[in-house]
Amino acid sequence: MSLIKNFQMLARYNQRINNQLLTCCLTLSNAQLTANTNSFFPTIISYWNHLLFGDLILLGRLAKNNIANISIDDFSKFPTPKSPQDIYFNNLADIAQLREQLDRLIIQYCQQLTDEECRQSINYQTTEGQPMTKVVADVTQHIFNHQTHHRGQLTCILSQFNVDYGSMDLPVIVPEGS
Repeated sequence: MSLIKNFQMLARYNQRINNQLLTCCLTLSNAQLTANTNSFFPTIISYWNHLLFGDLILLGRLAKNNIANISIDDFSKFPTPKSPQDIYFNNLADIAQLREQLDRLIIQYCQQLTDEECRQSINYQTTEGQPMTKVVADVTQHIFNHQTHHRGQLTCILSQFNVDYGSMDLPVIVPEGS
């Protein structure tokens, strides 16, 4: 499988898993969504906001470098990411709406991404102001790794609330593969 096809598959997986987990989280009470998780982020709401932050900051860096025909104008309707602790919304319905829009943008990005762009390097500054140069393929892969990492933490918390979030297996979620 080509790198581009892999990213396209991961984008579909990302969208479906986010929808699956949001559907589960929407069944929780506000008290459960805002309860202290005693984990990396303090609440389930904080996890969802951080997942939004990661996508907004990474996609924004790619857009500023004109990768895959996404532009900074594509972000005019989105919040501006500033810190990994950003809270964009305190209610899950608003988070779900933004999550859906971002997942569609990630799919669009991966459909327009080229092999040549994957080999390019981009320059950006971290949230701490440190200059960075990274290969586009590495930044793109990190979009998916970042989400997978924090969704794993989130499923642990959901398990503690006895929530059955279903299968997370890639071949089950995206059976068509590439």
